[in-house]
Amino acid sequence: MEGVTDWVMRDLLTSIGGIDHCVTEFLRVTERLHPYSVFEKNCPELKTGSRTRAGTPVFVQLLGGQAGPLAENAARAAEMGALGIDLNFGCPAKTVNRHDGGATLLKHTDRIYNIVKTVRAAVPKDTPVTAKIRLGFDNPESCLENAKAIEEAGATWLTVHCRTKTDGYKPPAFWEWIPRIQEKTSIRLITNGEIWTVDDFNKCAAIAKTHDYMIGRGAIRNPFIFSEIKAAADNPVKPEKPPVGLILHFFDASSVYVNDHFAVARTKGWIKQLSFTHADLKPIFDEIKVLKKPSEFKARLEYHFS
Repeated sequence: MEGVTDWVMRDLLTSIGGIDHCVTEFLRVTERLHPYSVFEKNCPELKTGSRTRAGTPVFVQLLGGQAGPLAENAARAAEMGALGIDLNFGCPAKTVNRHDGGATLLKHTDRIYNIVKTVRAAVPKDTPVTAKIRLGFDNPESCLENAKAIEEAGATWLTVHCRTKTDGYKPPAFWEWIPRIQEKTSIRLITNGEIWTVDDFNKCAAIAKTHDYMIGRGAIRNPFIFSEIKAAADNPVKPEKPPVGLILHFFDASSVYVNDHFAVARTKGWIKQLSFTHADLKPIFDEIKVLKKPSEFKARLEYHFS
């Protein structure tokens, strides 16, 4: 998720446990080959074997509409040690869609096929090329042809966010489309969308019946959801608020990763999301959201969380 799951968040979430695999925020590709420094900024894990410090594998995600430049950039990422290349055909952001990227490609099955096939040919055979789609731009039926095209183009697996672009993030997610895709293809599918709790996961799994599931926004609001799901407990116990030091650690790591002002903005954003799950964080967020000076902001974090 752009602007959310950067290196610091990936490092934190995978250190908590339960995550088998993750992808970077998307790297936007237009017409040029990005320098090595851009890849390292987007995916610092390339310096550590394309894995987080907890050992979780990380794929580099690319977004764009032109097969040639995407293939060229995928080849560079693979050269730098990326364990896999993920292609984003699901981003619903208007700016991205206006510039021929993300979910707008869902209207053009032939272009999706060409992109996946060209990228597949550009990277080593043992480097997975994967894709993520939504059900369609405005017609969910298009997921069937798009999934088939992605399979025929040689993708290793396909993640399906079970809403159309026009659905945005509005509930529900239509998990019932996953079995329909499975009837038409044999590609490995990963189900995504509207998994916030263990109960949501169980309902989704009962319908989708895939081996793998992707969680995005739900992980930001509850960093323990992966471990809770794997524990398979009937009534998993969540802490009333994140463990002592987790938020402070995130602030400090974000400061080192970029700078203090960046850390203030990111930490505010995360506490806001956490407050949807942990109600006791709401008054704290209301207090700190107006603070701008990093020293003042950190002092309040230490007061509340040390």
